[in-house]
Amino acid sequence: MQDGRRRIVERRRQGGNESQTGQWKIRLDLFEDDDGTTKAHLVLDTGTTALTGRGTAHRHPADTNVPDIGDELAAGRALVDLAHQLLETAGRDVQANAPRPSTRQTAGQPL
Repeated sequence: MQDGRRRIVERRRQGGNESQTGQWKIRLDLFEDDDGTTKAHLVLDTGTTALTGRGTAHRHPADTNVPDIGDELAAGRALVDLAHQLLETAGRDVQANAPRPSTRQTAGQPL
């Protein structure tokens, strides 16, 4: 990943040596409240769709204040949220693009 924000995905087309390159951009914003709550807001921009992941982390009052830990937990949870959304979206896309059984009658075959 370049600057932790971009990922270039290369796919090989079936039966050919041509490659298709796509670029998805990710933006991650972190916010920390005075009460020790860290929130992560993650936006994935595919160029045609934008998905948003969210995550939070809460520091126990007795714990040492280490902001990096809250950032890591909140960001990780936002990534997990985004991963679930991507898998759900892919599942819907697979269903929508699956071949449909033909309802036409073939000559010589009963309905």
